[in-house]
Amino acid sequence: MPTKTEVNRRLFLKWANLIGLAAWFPDAAKADPIPTQKAGPVHSGKASQAEDLPSPETILLKDYRPKSIYKIPVTQIDKAKYPIIDMHSHPYAKTPQQIQEWIKNMDEVGVAKTIILTMTTGSEFDDIYRRYSKYPDRFEMWCGLDLSGYNKPGFGPAAIKELERCRQVGARGVGEIHDKGDGLVSGKSKAPAMHPDDTRMDALWDGCADRAMPISLHVADPIWMYQRMDKTNDGLMNAYHWRLDNKPNIVNLAGMIDILDRTLARHRRTTFVACHFANLDYDLARLGEMLERNPNLYADISARYAETAPIPRFASKFYEKYAERLVYGTDMGVEKPMYRVTFRILESLDEHFYEAEQFDYHWSLNGFGLSDETLKRIYNANATKLLAARTGQAG
Repeated sequence: MPTKTEVNRRLFLKWANLIGLAAWFPDAAKADPIPTQKAGPVHSGKASQAEDLPSPETILLKDYRPKSIYKIPVTQIDKAKYPIIDMHSHPYAKTPQQIQEWIKNMDEVGVAKTIILTMTTGSEFDDIYRRYSKYPDRFEMWCGLDLSGYNKPGFGPAAIKELERCRQVGARGVGEIHDKGDGLVSGKSKAPAMHPDDTRMDALWDGCADRAMPISLHVADPIWMYQRMDKTNDGLMNAYHWRLDNKPNIVNLAGMIDILDRTLARHRRTTFVACHFANLDYDLARLGEMLERNPNLYADISARYAETAPIPRFASKFYEKYAERLVYGTDMGVEKPMYRVTFRILESLDEHFYEAEQFDYHWSLNGFGLSDETLKRIYNANATKLLAARTGQAG
């Protein structure tokens, strides 16, 4: 994971009297009957306090942490409204004690089951499976793909053999398989410049269909990672950390979506779960078109809460329209506050709040206030149908 690099922000305060914005009043003295957001910075009028704080002209964009000034209701949701199947997580817990703590957190927030996308094969998958399979009602493991030999004649049979071996061990799906524009990656196994629509992958995708193993496929990354790292980049703080604009010969986001479309069309028997809205969080209308065009496609909503919460009205309409094709996911660890901020965004109608601990963006967030029926589908029903289809149990 790359180290964050400091990004200079241009001077954004031009009036001398705004130096007082760096001073802070204490938080609101008393809570209202309805919880409200705490007030943010205001002008203190005390020159000595302002002099002790950094000048606004030296604040870096990466350090910008605004606090909402609006005294408006805050919704605290400790437990999801309906039981959840988390379709996108990873083997974060390494010890039996950590797994037990994770299960405790799941119980407290209302997560009934978590899909562990191991991205691994061989002994690494076996080790992860042994740790988590002690709790079959709470965790399900998906394996990766062995992409070694992708650039040699005869690629495919060995990968399918390992896929079948992992299935025999206990894998029930495949993922998370990545392609951010420079080739397929499954954990430590890489196939540079080979993309999902490459004919060399046909046998593997068909092999997954033959075994009724859905595929969690991560194509591209958020649009800001491909754009110029300049003053016009809307997601600059996060984008610079994960930038892809400086990679030569990389397929851009639009190109990766075309690749995904071709893959889906050629493998109708194979079920794909596009991670992170297929990174079309900035263009949900196009994702909707893909869902309509490809009945074998689902999309998980993991790790794209901050990217969609700034557009609550448009996003909530998208959720309601495609409620049968979206599944809940996190991809952000195991801690209770992480789960709870997702509930706040999905369930509440809260406005203009920040979540700096979970999301590395500068913009404010808003709740979608999704209907009960939509929440039931996204939290559980869609995942239940998808998983049951593997054994012919879907109704």
